[in-house]
Amino acid sequence: MALIKSCRGFKPKFGDDCYLAENSTIVGDVTCGDECSFWFNSVVRGDVNSIKLGNRVNVQDGAVIHCTYEKTRTIVGNNVSIGHNALVHGCTVEDNVLIGMGAIVMDNAHIPENVIIAAGAVVLEGSKLESGSIYAGVPAKKVKDLSEDLFKGEVQRIAQNYVKYSGWFKEE
Repeated sequence: MALIKSCRGFKPKFGDDCYLAENSTIVGDVTCGDECSFWFNSVVRGDVNSIKLGNRVNVQDGAVIHCTYEKTRTIVGNNVSIGHNALVHGCTVEDNVLIGMGAIVMDNAHIPENVIIAAGAVVLEGSKLESGSIYAGVPAKKVKDLSEDLFKGEVQRIAQNYVKYSGWFKEE
């Protein structure tokens, strides 16, 4: 069973049809929408500030979502994929975003809708990115515009597939 733990009087709240892997950890002031999934060894720690996740957010294996005490909360929109071992910290991520494996998004960064953050990219504190773009590198820089094919083929497909994948585990 997943570790769901209260902290400072806050208990995580989940929407309908969410999946929590047995060794996922969700703590404190965390609210998520419908059809979210929290995969193996993921940690969502709303102990020092609040974390709000929209619908169809998948927090993949080893990913961490956190915030900064009395400074930054974390807000994640709908249809967001947070890749394996990614770190999302005290930032805003709008709808239809793919945060690649091992990427880091730091405090007060703003990721607008329809963006891909490439695997291993580091979005620095306070960064304001451009919608419809792909960012890569350390520090993350815009490398190209996000095509309609890539948007549908990656961003939307991955978010939808993780709802399907979680169904496989619910059936077992």
